Parts: sequence; C-alpha cells; structure tokens
Amino acid sequence: MRTTLTIDEKLLEEAKSLSGARTKKEAIEKALVEFIKRKKAKGLLDLEGKVELSFSLKEFLERRRHDVPHR
Repeated sequence: MRTTLTIDEKLLEEAKSLSGARTKKEAIEKALVEFIKRKKAKGLLDLEGKVELSFSLKEFLERRRHDVPHR
C-alpha cells in the first residue's frame, strides 16, 4: 500500500541505523513489527493473575517436552 507521510528524518535515520535496515521502508516495517510484538507481549503480561491455570509448571514442562521432543 502506498502512503505519503512526513517523518522526522533524524528519527528515521536512527531507526535505520539501529535496526540494520537498508531502506526507509524496511526500517519502518521493522519498527511496526517490533511495536506490535511489544504491545501483544504487554497484553499477555496484563493477564498475569487473572487467568487460572488447571496445571502446574511441572506438568506444563512435561507436556512441552512431549510435544517438542528436541528440547
């Protein structure tokens, strides 16, 4: 999707440098992906203590080992 934006050039150059992006488009996409990941992770952390689990950590790890045998 083509969009025209006015973005602070210094911020964009810093984002390119820090992310290792070669283009402005790549830097913006990487920034958006990171932003979305962080917001989703925060949403999961906000659920802490609000969801009751029906299994213990030990049971979870045993199930995980069964589902992912290389671990």
